[in-house]
Amino acid sequence: MKRGKKYLEAAKKVDRTKQYDVEEAVKVVKETSIAKFDETVEAHIRLGVDGRHADQQVRGAVVLPNGTGKSVRVLVFAKGAKADEALAAGADFVGADELLPKIQNENWFEFDVVVATPDMMGLVGRLGRVLGPKGLMPNPKAGTVTMDVTKAVQDIKAGKVEYRLDKANIIHVPVGKVSFDDNKLVENVDALMEAIVKAKPSAAKGQYFKSVTLASTMGPGVKLSTVKYS
Repeated sequence: MKRGKKYLEAAKKVDRTKQYDVEEAVKVVKETSIAKFDETVEAHIRLGVDGRHADQQVRGAVVLPNGTGKSVRVLVFAKGAKADEALAAGADFVGADELLPKIQNENWFEFDVVVATPDMMGLVGRLGRVLGPKGLMPNPKAGTVTMDVTKAVQDIKAGKVEYRLDKANIIHVPVGKVSFDDNKLVENVDALMEAIVKAKPSAAKGQYFKSVTLASTMGPGVKLSTVKYS
């Protein structure tokens, strides 16, 4: 992959042989942010588990103390009083059967997170083929299948992020924006890492954190020391 001049200059500021502590890593990520827009800071966490086995899955959600810096659009599948509750909590879209053709036929995806009450999962299941590949399927582990729609919507709006393994056993999660204060980014990274430590499957053997990298959207990766979290 050919990199631009700005990226190559920024990459020189990163010591590839070093694992930075979180405070230092955040500073370097901010210094090496090269875009004209407010880049997202992301954590990429490679775990020593095999996600193909059900007992080694790592999946859940955590509310970042300082949010992600991104406004999140929430769609809630609910009826009656629960639909009213979702709207009152600040959901952007609320509905039931009438949303199916809109999503399936009109390719409507003006939302970032989907929440559903358990009684609506039969209906939502029919959207599995379109929601699944986009990572939008509600899941009880992530707190997005729940009767407590108020808490679900408020947590998501406050900065709740989902984490799950990809096929290469890596978790990718946004932890804020480059414009955040250093300490706010540090607090967010700490909260995420602690949640992933708690989610460690009992079947996981050997080294849990293989590597952790912080990077801005367009910037180079900065390796994070995991000593603090192990």
